[in-house]
Amino acid sequence: MLTQESLAKIDLEIAKYPPEHKQSAVMAALHIAQDEYGWLSVALMDYIAGLLCMRPIQVYEVASFYSMYELAPVGRHKIAVCTNISCLLRGSDEIVAHLRDRLQIGFGETTPDGRFTLKEVECLAACGGAPMFQVDKVYYENLTPARVDEILAGLE
Repeated sequence: MLTQESLAKIDLEIAKYPPEHKQSAVMAALHIAQDEYGWLSVALMDYIAGLLCMRPIQVYEVASFYSMYELAPVGRHKIAVCTNISCLLRGSDEIVAHLRDRLQIGFGETTPDGRFTLKEVECLAACGGAPMFQVDKVYYENLTPARVDEILAGLE
């Protein structure tokens, strides 16, 4: 189900732990699988569970708890907007409103062209640069509507 390259990366993660604790590599394995497929299907999570000798429910619990894992298909670019207190106090509500207007979607939705998915996240641990969002794996801080437009224009 995963490429040999992804399996090799998972093996490297498993090797970081004693053999009896290989399930400790679950978060890394989920990241690797998601990087390959873009999201985590039940079949893919079941496959990870088999690799790590875990019950599937244990993998589902991890994948559903953390906001960085996607349990449904997403757009080419995932925009994760922090709406926690620090970002809110510094204007994340304005950023959210601007993104909704510009993209014509709400949280949990993907643009009709499949280009962007908008996601609300609790905290991305960049409070000093609030308001901020993460696009794919890149953080952008001290956002303004104009800066958001500039960032989006720079994405393919």
